[in-house]
Amino acid sequence: MRSNYKQAIVTTIQDRCRVCYTCVRECPAKAIRIANGQAEVIAERCIGCGNCVRVCSQNAKQVVSSTNDVMNLIKSDAKVAACVAPSFAAEFTEMNAEQFVGMIRQLGFDYVAEVAFGADLVARKTRELLAETNGIRYIATSCPAVFGFVKRYHPELIDNLAPVVSPMIAIARALRELHGEKLKIVFIGPCIAKKGEAYSDEMNGEIDEVLTFEELRQLFQQQKVTTEAVEPLDFDPPHSSRGALFPVGRGLLEAANIQEDLVTNEVVSASGKSNFIGAIIEFSLGEENAKLLDVLCCDGCIMGAGMTTRESLFRRRARVSAYVRHSLKTRSQREWAENMKRFKDLDLSRSFTPYDQRISSPDEEKIKDILAKMGKLKLEDELNCGACGYETCREHAVAIYKGLAESEMCLPYTIEQLHKTIKELGISNEQLASTREALIQSEKMASMGQLAAGIAHEINNPLGVVLMYSHLLMNEHGEQDEDTEDLRMIAEHADRAKKIVAGLLNFARQNKVNLKSVNIPALINDCIKSVHVPENVDVKTDFQFDNPVADVDSDQMIQVFTNLYNNSITAMPEGGELIIEGRDDGDKILITVKDTGTGIPKELISKIFEPFFTTKKLGKGTGLGLAITYGILKMHRGDIHVESNNDKNEGPTGTSIKVTLPRTGLRTGNQT
Repeated sequence: MRSNYKQAIVTTIQDRCRVCYTCVRECPAKAIRIANGQAEVIAERCIGCGNCVRVCSQNAKQVVSSTNDVMNLIKSDAKVAACVAPSFAAEFTEMNAEQFVGMIRQLGFDYVAEVAFGADLVARKTRELLAETNGIRYIATSCPAVFGFVKRYHPELIDNLAPVVSPMIAIARALRELHGEKLKIVFIGPCIAKKGEAYSDEMNGEIDEVLTFEELRQLFQQQKVTTEAVEPLDFDPPHSSRGALFPVGRGLLEAANIQEDLVTNEVVSASGKSNFIGAIIEFSLGEENAKLLDVLCCDGCIMGAGMTTRESLFRRRARVSAYVRHSLKTRSQREWAENMKRFKDLDLSRSFTPYDQRISSPDEEKIKDILAKMGKLKLEDELNCGACGYETCREHAVAIYKGLAESEMCLPYTIEQLHKTIKELGISNEQLASTREALIQSEKMASMGQLAAGIAHEINNPLGVVLMYSHLLMNEHGEQDEDTEDLRMIAEHADRAKKIVAGLLNFARQNKVNLKSVNIPALINDCIKSVHVPENVDVKTDFQFDNPVADVDSDQMIQVFTNLYNNSITAMPEGGELIIEGRDDGDKILITVKDTGTGIPKELISKIFEPFFTTKKLGKGTGLGLAITYGILKMHRGDIHVESNNDKNEGPTGTSIKVTLPRTGLRTGNQT
């Protein structure tokens, strides 16, 4: 496999990505772009640390696989060497080193070598570099994620990168000197960033393929290689010494016998995402006098993203330390010294090319504009909660400017927008429910109107005949006749039926309004005068209009208010107060009719506008008054709302009916 900086080592499986921003938070290079609700790794900015892979609980991040390429290489005619990183001791804990080597050989590798010997060579070269008195301060270059970070985000420090190859390259050069230049090299280790280092143009194919320990386990499973079916074997020479400590924090210093003296501060060691960035920044500012900055992106290679073990850091360190102790006891130190002498003149130099990925930050005004769009108008609004993956709101704003983030990543902003949307949806639902209710009522009214018109015309004439002959017969029989009372009852009920028919005709005819400018308080007072108000009912009015004029059909509105007054008076058989209030309501007017009567049961309020529904006693009402009222108000593009209490235990009884009317109607003709 060949690659370059524009090909991603890590990609996102979009179907699995839940956009939790954990990868954004854990990426030291901020190489994750959130676009269209998906997390995308930007290849050019990625340093291959693998933090995003390690922290993704949904397994949405996948590392480019080399397993097929490695097997094809093994099946070729070339000799192939596997170079194993010393952190294998912390990964393959279910077997000893000899079984592990035997399993790798079983895959088809011709040689299995320790990268730890390359680490011994790098340690010696680093010690020699520090001994030179050239005044240059160095950043150790064993960790590819670290020098990848420097190349991209601190290119001014390129000359401070120690011009020494990593242990992986060092062992590759040593093996080719032993077995020839045609030898193919496969690195096996815990680090994803090694893929970026190996496949880069700078290395010019010195490493042919890279496998993580996770990929090696996959190959063991695919090829059905187990410990029981292999012959235990030792690593091929050259064997390592203390270089096997490299994967542990400060391992380079230990292998090179370099002291991190806190007094002189000539050597500074740091590891982990936050620490290594902070150390590099301080180094760039010249705030450290250290001659050597030994930094690792992870907390040691034993914590690399290519590991599958879930053991703790200290348990992994203990396993590596145990392997090193065992090797030092069982291996010949004289042989190791001879090999170190043999490769004394091996070229371990390399150079680094800047790959600047810095993006200029916006000016203060642009940052303020971006923050304002997220509702952060004041300093107190910047919560710096970190939910978006950035430590501060300002960092998030800068990332938005750079095209790396979206404003929707801000959790407080999103919650606020959600609350606003929920509120708007609630209002829309209320309006929809009201509209639906009005539509149902309108359909009922239309159906009843058609029915009423037909019935009224058919019944009206026969009723007139019944009434006429009833009165004629009563006149003939006189008041003392025993049949007169029966005739009177016939006449009363026929008269009542005629009123119902008249109501039906009125109900059927309410299909248009003729709007004119009307003084509402004057219209209401005229209605009160036309209604019979008992002596025990006190009528009060309270009008607070800035503009008392509205466009209404006065005849129909008189019918509306007359119906409401009569209903209120009927609800107060023992007397009470009838209160009519009027006030402005924006571009509408609000009239409230209140009474202190018996009230309406809650379960009946939703039915009172239905045709022929009445709470009055039999013979006292037709059930059409409020239905007609409702229809008239809807044709005026108005509304009516009823509140009532009939339970004395819950407070004073009574009913309040609120009528809302638009102040200005359409006058281009009749409204239907």
